[in-house]
Amino acid sequence: MTGGSAGDSFDAVVSAISLSRSFGPKVALDDVGLEVHEGELHALLGPNGAGKTTLIRILLGLLEPTGGAVELLGREVRRYGKELGHLVGFVPSGDRSFYLRISGLENLVFFARMQGMTRRRALERSHELLEHVGLAAAADERVGVYSHGMQKRLSVARALLGEPKLLLVDEATHDLDPDGAERVRNLVRLACAQGSAVVWATQRLEEIRGLAERVTLLHRGRVEFLGSVHELTALARPREHVLRLTNGRPAGPTMHLAAEQALRGHGTLVPADGGDSEHYVLLLDDGVVLGDALSALSAADLKVLACRERRSEIEDAFLSLTREDPA
Repeated sequence: MTGGSAGDSFDAVVSAISLSRSFGPKVALDDVGLEVHEGELHALLGPNGAGKTTLIRILLGLLEPTGGAVELLGREVRRYGKELGHLVGFVPSGDRSFYLRISGLENLVFFARMQGMTRRRALERSHELLEHVGLAAAADERVGVYSHGMQKRLSVARALLGEPKLLLVDEATHDLDPDGAERVRNLVRLACAQGSAVVWATQRLEEIRGLAERVTLLHRGRVEFLGSVHELTALARPREHVLRLTNGRPAGPTMHLAAEQALRGHGTLVPADGGDSEHYVLLLDDGVVLGDALSALSAADLKVLACRERRSEIEDAFLSLTREDPA
């Protein structure tokens, strides 16, 4: 491992090398690597139990790895001690980490003081961040009356108190409405644009499109994929499509039968709405491409009015990488 101090310049802000972590006989992480650079938003993707939370806890210095090591700015995380709080910010998935009976401002000042700031600097920084996350007008209100979205923005403000080099975001938008989720994403994008390296842990596959630059996908504690979002979607092989069909006559069993006969050897067609509409789900047979199936329908005088994948490309890639082998 390389040495160095937090003030030195390193290519990677965070570098995890061959990390493993076990809890008794259960292996939570197995030979996991992760590298995130300054100004990069890196998605940490995976289903429940994949190892995302364990990895985040190691990056926060809350867990020691069983094997391997993790460096922050070229120095092992375990060697930082209290100094780590200035370098790493954390946005947790839940809200139960604030004191609900005191104000948003008082909460931020408290956590800033815990990081070693003087009271004057803690007040200055807290006011600055409350303005930054759009909570200046609610600074003196009790956190207990904040909406869920407001508490999440307060979490982002707390994570940014020490102007962190690394920002860890754990399922921060999974239970927010679309507007609240976009507000949080924009705040994190801004932190990233200002130089923070960001690790964004999520199960929401579509969330990473247009947000992350690179993706690490964990499954059962192992890295199943590392690359760009574009490279992840390229792994998708969508087999299910939603079609809208017509043959110039009312939709019903006759059109369905004609379509099934036309698709023989290409796939099967399942009515999407009980068989009384023009919408169907096309299930492609193995080795068949969509164009062949559509050509077969066209040859039988069935016109395809609309066609879309039933799942997103990212979801298909995710499922293909995390699908369990048959017993």
